[in-house]
Amino acid sequence: MAGVDGLSEKVSSPDLDDLDNEEKARKIAEEDLSQKRKQEYTGVVLLWLSFQSAGTIYGDIGTSPLYVYSSTFTAQPSWHDLVGALSVVIWALTLIVTIKYTFIVLRADDDGQGGTFALYSLLARFTNITKESPLDLTTVSLDRRATNDLGPASRSVRAFLERSRPAQFALKAIGVLGVSLVLADGVLTPAQSVLGAIQGITVADPTLTRSAIVGISCAILVALFAIQPFGTSKLGTGFAPIVVMWLLFNLAAGIYNLVRYDHSVLKAFSPYFAGAYLVRNGYHGWKSLGGLLLAFTGVEALFADLGAFSRRAIQLSWLCLAYPCLLVAYIGQAAYISMDETGTAFTNPFFYTVPPGTFYFAMVIAVLAAIVASQAMITSSFQLLTQVMRMSYFPHIKTVHTSSKFHEQVYLPMANWLLMIGTVVVTAVYNNTTSLGNAYGICVILVTILTTIMVSLVALIIWRLPVLVVSFFFLVFFALDAAFLSAALTKVPDGAWFTILLALILSSIFILWRFGKEQQWSAEGSGRLTPEDLFLQVASDGPSLVLTSPFGGQTVSHASGLGIFFDKVGGMTRHVPIVFVQFVRKFKARPAVIVFFHMRPLSQPTVPAEERFVVSRVSGIPSCYRVTLRHGYMDDVLTPDLGRVLVEQLVLYITRARGGGEAAAVEHTPEVSAELAVLRGAEEDQTVYIIGKEVMKVKRGGKVKGFFRFLVLEMFLWIRENSRTKLADLDIDADSLVEVGFVKKI
Repeated sequence: MAGVDGLSEKVSSPDLDDLDNEEKARKIAEEDLSQKRKQEYTGVVLLWLSFQSAGTIYGDIGTSPLYVYSSTFTAQPSWHDLVGALSVVIWALTLIVTIKYTFIVLRADDDGQGGTFALYSLLARFTNITKESPLDLTTVSLDRRATNDLGPASRSVRAFLERSRPAQFALKAIGVLGVSLVLADGVLTPAQSVLGAIQGITVADPTLTRSAIVGISCAILVALFAIQPFGTSKLGTGFAPIVVMWLLFNLAAGIYNLVRYDHSVLKAFSPYFAGAYLVRNGYHGWKSLGGLLLAFTGVEALFADLGAFSRRAIQLSWLCLAYPCLLVAYIGQAAYISMDETGTAFTNPFFYTVPPGTFYFAMVIAVLAAIVASQAMITSSFQLLTQVMRMSYFPHIKTVHTSSKFHEQVYLPMANWLLMIGTVVVTAVYNNTTSLGNAYGICVILVTILTTIMVSLVALIIWRLPVLVVSFFFLVFFALDAAFLSAALTKVPDGAWFTILLALILSSIFILWRFGKEQQWSAEGSGRLTPEDLFLQVASDGPSLVLTSPFGGQTVSHASGLGIFFDKVGGMTRHVPIVFVQFVRKFKARPAVIVFFHMRPLSQPTVPAEERFVVSRVSGIPSCYRVTLRHGYMDDVLTPDLGRVLVEQLVLYITRARGGGEAAAVEHTPEVSAELAVLRGAEEDQTVYIIGKEVMKVKRGGKVKGFFRFLVLEMFLWIRENSRTKLADLDIDADSLVEVGFVKKI
């Protein structure tokens, strides 16, 4: 039992003993608050995780060879244009994916978590820019650096962020917009990848109708989402051989085409050809960047899936497998297209360029790889939604941890089925990869440019790099991102509007929920009371209590039984739960024995039984205890025998705390015997679980601003009333459950 063993036997006063245990409980709560979630792997486990990451992360970016050239050119390109486009692809994969993401962005993790929202969370830990819940241990503590440890530029930037409300809102908006864009990508990627693969069948059977292609694609997508409950580890391990085989087949095909057709396309490694291509083609060359950026679609998955794998595993799998295979694949396709006399190879670059005799194998492996491609963004969606829920930007939905070894591998059932519905609808509406690509590309490049902005701030404030170094890299990568973004924006009328609209809707929901939660925290914080605020006096000879004058001044009657009050706060403060205040205010009564019960989830699979419970007395209220249950995500703690378990823990606490150690279990002092008798008697009478039913109402305000606030908070309350509560898994007999309703105005 954490926090009570090993108490000093020199403690002579029960009051001092209680204070000592309260201090221990607060210390444990602070340690839990700062608990690290980041995992490090080496050796065989690292290799295994790298193998898994290949099956999850690179399905998306790895299947881009199916459609990059067909999305870039509308007619047979000249050799110079083809090599110029290839040069753009080579340097995009090198600069944006390899240097920027693999070596820089992956280091900007928030305790092992990745994605733009993790960047915002990381900044929030090192700068005082966000309001946190005073009632809930869901985020890590502030880790702000001393001002003198920062350079002049870093100090100025941090000071500006901390005093500028518009800048804080902008950072928050960037964080949630990045998440929203990845979620939108999670809807588009499966449709784009599977449609791209199924369309390849038309090379063998030109009579295949559009409706048949869409129908086959939708069936495959439904099957893909149906297997998500197996979890990231199993799916990654199962899909990895497919992705590895796909990448190696592209490598072999690229080498074959390069050797047989036109090795001169290797000149594309010179950035001169990329620049010459853009200058020579002017407006059309710039516009073609909107198609060429599809070569690195899925790059955001490298960062978003960081929590499920680790930086070293992703770096290893990208540098040793995905990167060289993709480079050779694009080079080989260009070598074939440059010598294609029919002028049709660019329209379906992968299937036209496979080596002779391998078409049907290529078709099968392409379809399988396209299915796997969807997994990257599905996993990313689960990871990012978990982050925004943890930071109170989205209502709680059921989260299933699918691995006891890798702590951040999760599955969200509701999100999975909503993604499936969205993907099937998008597939049916858009029905071809060209129109989908218009909506798809802008999503990718917007995420990369937002990441560039956030990582630059991290480099200044947290990494404390010189401002000249940060400025150089920011300008280089921002210019690259901006060039691709400007070209992608031309496709907004042709389908990209869908991505932007979907992302804006999701971002609005995230910000709305966070605003509502902050108003809720303010309302709940104003009503927090200590025992001294609630009770005027405590009778020296028993559990009788007298309420303070604001609560009527009456004597609180004594009811039989054990009352377990669910507490949102735990051992961080001396405040009593709101539900207890409301219970005493309404009934002017208290149970014989009171337990303030708090559940504290930790980011680990399980908590050992001897470390699971933290128990302390509540000073000022006789026969009242505060019990914190520390549990991992694999622990099943809300069971029908919860009351019995809590009583056992109280017995251990009473005998050890006042009896002076293990010997107390054999021979109790009179004080211990009396306390145990009260506890046992209360348990035999009845055990009642009391939870709060908080009803929130919006304060009406005047004028336009007040009306707008009223409307936003009413929307928040509607979502709150229709979302899953944190006690949704409570497995307790309804006959033993009491709900105490109360109203809070926000």
